[in-house]
Amino acid sequence: MLREALSRSSAVSYVKPAEVAPYLQLAEKYTFADRMFQTNQGPSFPAHQFIISGTSAPTATSDLFAAENPSFPHSPNHDAGCTAPLGELVLLIDPAGEESSSIYPCFEHGTVADLLDAKELDWSYYAPKPGSIWTGPNAIKHLRDGSDWATHVFFPEKRVLSDIASGQLAPVTWVIPDGRSSDHAAQTDGTGPSWVAAVVNAIGNSPFWSNTAIFITWDDWGGWYDHVPPTIVNSYEYGFRVPLIVVSPYAKRAYVSHVTHDFGSILKFIEQTFGLPSLGNADAPADNLQDCFDFHQAALPFKSIAAPFDGNYFLSDQRPPTDPDDD
Repeated sequence: MLREALSRSSAVSYVKPAEVAPYLQLAEKYTFADRMFQTNQGPSFPAHQFIISGTSAPTATSDLFAAENPSFPHSPNHDAGCTAPLGELVLLIDPAGEESSSIYPCFEHGTVADLLDAKELDWSYYAPKPGSIWTGPNAIKHLRDGSDWATHVFFPEKRVLSDIASGQLAPVTWVIPDGRSSDHAAQTDGTGPSWVAAVVNAIGNSPFWSNTAIFITWDDWGGWYDHVPPTIVNSYEYGFRVPLIVVSPYAKRAYVSHVTHDFGSILKFIEQTFGLPSLGNADAPADNLQDCFDFHQAALPFKSIAAPFDGNYFLSDQRPPTDPDDD
């Protein structure tokens, strides 16, 4: 397992380089950011809202954030979001930092997907299963109940590999891993680096490589100690650092970015690239990741990332998807 060497009793540990060799290849060839912070302080359910919306507020005007994963008292399948059974709740954190209220985990706020829709730009969201806490659009009522669900949200996540091979890749695409390949402590089977390499190799060896930027990051830091304290923006922002690898023919070669980034930075990059307005959430104050690129350099040729498992391994895997274990 990827984190087999990590002691559950220690706060400081490390992963053996050989276990994450594809990540090292990517970080050493392209751009690695060592000041990338998870925007929110909580776990995966709100984090996946921040990744598409820059917020986990239940409405656009609320000063509360969804702060935890939902409870699952009535859902043995752990269905979250707008498909959760009645009685399932998620705690909210207020500006004072108190988690004193809760709400059904189906929200109504804007997302980058809505900005893309308004400009008639295509987008895709690939995920293992509909009801997971990792499937961000499932917790946004107008995305879950509207036409976008059938036309832009796809299952399982490995479909992205066959879509790329057939020449289909939306201008903006989110790809969420299965639990086994998620690098999630105590759950991963060690295939996470290979899964990422499979997606990168599929893009890199396709015509999409010439004008694509790939952002590889993690939805939380796993609960481990970090010696770099996050800036405190409000009662819920920022969380601890997470890795960020930027892969593109125009990513700076072998560059380490020391600029402060967060999930809002990725949203701002999308907004500015496609001429979209700001959501006015975490994207508004964030940087735009421009220090990670040199658009005047000669385009970097792609060389396949070596990994223990290739795309065919994931495409042929018939096992049902696994849920996150952080609920």
